[in-house]
Amino acid sequence: MRNVLVLGAGGQLGSELARLLGPGSGVAHAEASVADRESIDRLIRERRPDIVFNCAAYNAVDSAEREVDLAFAVNGQGPAIVAAACAASGARLVHFSTNFVFDGMLDRPYTESDAPAPLGVYAASKLEGEQRVLDLLPRALVIRSSALFGDTGSAIKGGSFPDRILARAQRGEPLTVVSDQKVNPTYTGDLAPAAIELAATGLEGVVHVVAAGCAGWDDFARAVLEESDVAAPVSAILSADLSSAARRPLNGCLTSARVAALRPWREGLHEWSARRRASP
Repeated sequence: MRNVLVLGAGGQLGSELARLLGPGSGVAHAEASVADRESIDRLIRERRPDIVFNCAAYNAVDSAEREVDLAFAVNGQGPAIVAAACAASGARLVHFSTNFVFDGMLDRPYTESDAPAPLGVYAASKLEGEQRVLDLLPRALVIRSSALFGDTGSAIKGGSFPDRILARAQRGEPLTVVSDQKVNPTYTGDLAPAAIELAATGLEGVVHVVAAGCAGWDDFARAVLEESDVAAPVSAILSADLSSAARRPLNGCLTSARVAALRPWREGLHEWSARRRASP
């Protein structure tokens, strides 16, 4: 790819895309916020990218219940701003969304043809972003994924889920993890190259790109500890016992009728652990 921009390059997925695409591809929030039309218009006009990957998002799921305007500004209006700028310049847009757009009531993984039904503010704002992107730029690619974890963790959340589990275990804190929310734990080291490949194919519309297999968050936590040779018990808890501000889909598992799944999530986790041990 000749000229590519990655918006939201400081996050888990954005940082991996920028690493793969090379120096100069990554655009951090401080350089251009997707909620700032003037800065995005100027960036796209000056850089004239062939492809834009929009990884920028407000992903504080519980905080979104009280920061409604901010969530919709970043997740709803922001993608529309990016899509409009790409439409004006002729750039291809790849926008990333989430399994949270579904209510989790089905007893099977969700496909692209299933009707979204968001449960909370974060989910509703992400769905609005999808819809506005495709309204403005029908040929855009919208990639939904699930339970991302990467080598660079989420700053808002204090690291990726595996990082947080290991940190708590090493501090000797009790590990109580929800068991009735099922997801596809998806390694950004797998998702990023797949997204680059799909962008080059010209695929349009909504597509689900996730790791093969589903797991409860408690099983994911146990696998993290096993991969890292850390002995610590994980206690399961139900969603109903949590005091979270936002509701989450119990079935957050995705599958695709359009593309093959990524490798099994345990294989991605194994590579994540190996990279972590090898890093200085």
